[in-house]
Amino acid sequence: MPELPEVEVVRRGLDAHLVGRRIESVEVLHPRAVRRHIPGADDLAARIAGHRVHAVRRRGKYLWLDLTDGRSGDRVELAVIVHLGMSGQMLLQPPDKPDEKHLRIRAVLDAGDAADGADGEGGVPGVSGAPAGPLELRFVDQRTFGGWMLDTYAEAQAPESVSAQATSACVQPLGPIPASLAHIAPDPFDPTYDQRAVVATLRRKHSEIKRQLLDQTVVSGIGNIYADEGLWAARINGTRLADSISVRKLNELLDAVTAVMRSALDVGGTSFDSLYVNVNGESGYFERSLNAYGRQGLPCRRCGTVMRREAFMNRSSFWCPKCQPRRSPRG
Repeated sequence: MPELPEVEVVRRGLDAHLVGRRIESVEVLHPRAVRRHIPGADDLAARIAGHRVHAVRRRGKYLWLDLTDGRSGDRVELAVIVHLGMSGQMLLQPPDKPDEKHLRIRAVLDAGDAADGADGEGGVPGVSGAPAGPLELRFVDQRTFGGWMLDTYAEAQAPESVSAQATSACVQPLGPIPASLAHIAPDPFDPTYDQRAVVATLRRKHSEIKRQLLDQTVVSGIGNIYADEGLWAARINGTRLADSISVRKLNELLDAVTAVMRSALDVGGTSFDSLYVNVNGESGYFERSLNAYGRQGLPCRRCGTVMRREAFMNRSSFWCPKCQPRRSPRG
């Protein structure tokens, strides 16, 4: 499943080419793609049509389009929430390009004020090259675990301070959060992220540290890949109890997870198969740099010990038995 870096790459590509465009029409081609929108496909299509894209934003693994009706200035009226699921793709295509095999939703947009050929934010690979003039935003999803839904906004909360990590990373503008996503914690690239508060929460959790990293109400955006990578970098076994780990080591762990996600973002994310692509249909390259995930049976890049794989929460964990011993002293 795409994690923070992969979703952020998609967000940047969409933001670079959709902002200012008017959504002329929406066609839902598979009902499962809008199953989270309880009023149904016709309601979603009718309510989106006629709105302009004001911004594309993200929290954790969710992204959404801020829409304005054009009559109320820049005040956003509606959010189109997108979850990519296991195989969802948000592709920008010229209207005359043949439909993809697993096309689920089509949104037709005018030329708007979107600049063709923009380099994108921060030099992220693959956000340039959207077609000039009108285009289609296509949601393609082979496994149909992802989808779109509409939502209104929770009350916007201005942060008291902005984290240094966030300002030095990929951050998007502050703005209101869709109501259905308000329970999701800020991610390490969010301006409202407070690492001290996350550490304090972890110190109160009497459960495995990896379980806590995957809990999107504690810190969002971290999935199986980057949890394993951060744990390897910090030399912590994922089965250790969170409340047994010192404040220093928890900060080291969160710093490591943030660093590895930033590195992944720089090369377009991690693609293990053809199902994760950016808005131009291109794969990321970070899988070539992974130190833990998917490396069972191979020597640890740090000490040479054979890496192991084991089941964890209906997933797989990858770890080094020497660098990440199961039983460690507090610290």
